[in-house]
Amino acid sequence: MVYQYVAHNINGDVVKGRLSVTSEEAALDLLSCSGYQVVSLKPLNQFLKMDNLLTRLLPVKPTEIILFYRQLALLLESGIDIVSALELLQVQMLNRNFRNVLGKIISDLRSGNQLSVSLSNHPKIFAPLYYRLVSVGEQSGNLEIILRQMADYMEKEMVAAKNIKNALRYPIVVSIVAFLVIGVLVTFVLPSFASLYSSLGGELPLLTQILIGSGEKLQSYGIHILLAMFIAFGLVFTYIKTPDGRYKWDKLALRVPLLGRVNHLKELIMCCQSLSLLYRAGLPLTEIMPLVTQSSGNKVMAKALMSVQQDMLKGEGLSRPMARHQIFLPMMVQMVKVGEETGNLDTTLTAVAQSYETEAEDRTRSLIGFIQPALTIIIALVVGFIALSMVSAMYSIYGQMA
Repeated sequence: MVYQYVAHNINGDVVKGRLSVTSEEAALDLLSCSGYQVVSLKPLNQFLKMDNLLTRLLPVKPTEIILFYRQLALLLESGIDIVSALELLQVQMLNRNFRNVLGKIISDLRSGNQLSVSLSNHPKIFAPLYYRLVSVGEQSGNLEIILRQMADYMEKEMVAAKNIKNALRYPIVVSIVAFLVIGVLVTFVLPSFASLYSSLGGELPLLTQILIGSGEKLQSYGIHILLAMFIAFGLVFTYIKTPDGRYKWDKLALRVPLLGRVNHLKELIMCCQSLSLLYRAGLPLTEIMPLVTQSSGNKVMAKALMSVQQDMLKGEGLSRPMARHQIFLPMMVQMVKVGEETGNLDTTLTAVAQSYETEAEDRTRSLIGFIQPALTIIIALVVGFIALSMVSAMYSIYGQMA
């Protein structure tokens, strides 16, 4: 939801702007944390605009955001003011959408807005977790340090997601190729052999009869089968878009054999890194937990974090509520408990994230090493079964003719 506001900044000047947040309370909290005294706040009705179309056509890649954070931190350390630094980055920006966004941020800064508030106007590029960290950096005077930490966090998050995609890429490609090969055999090869066997006469082996019969039915009803598959995929995709469907899909992603453990570790790594980053920046846990919950892409993890947050507000701490949820592994719960007792929660969470990263990398490599030969064997067995059925039928007919 987009809100339009009028407020007084720290110097007493009147500033105007827009915020894209989940609720009016969130908008008030963000403006208050940025040192603004709100005069007026109202929702803004937005229809389809050129900016929205540009965002869809030219999405900003995570690598571009990471580079932006690092370069901005370097320019600020060099003594350049924030507006001049953003202008330099805008000139060299290749992504047109990102360049336009930086232009709007510069305009907001010249109007008296803070950087964190300006970033919050573009939630599709800058997530709430990041512009809240920028707000902390502005107040503490360590903005360049916060920017570097954000870049490091995003880089680790991107690498973890890339490892999962790499693990899935090979089996998907091989499965598609295998499907095409089997389709060619059934569509072109089997009919040719069936015509040959019919002209020669003789009784075919049962296995060959079943194979040829299946090929004929597949040719006759192939379009209907494909249509049914598309409809089924469409229904599943639509159901996954619903809250209940998304929750069940995310739950399945954590439990699927082999890959489920990797997905589970990935979610825990992101959770630990987010908690550590926000805690190190100086935010209290009461503000950290909503941000971590909102940034989680898995609904099962988000629900567990929300439950932990509610119990934490009752005075139960962080480790005790976590122990009630199986999604938080024992080592993480124990290390969080140690961090609470020693006051080094960010350090213990970083150690947990590094441990889980090592395990996730090992499991990903093992998964890729297992999938490659397994798929090769399966494809060889299927193709060999078809070839053997055809050849054995030919020898059977020759034997009957002799």
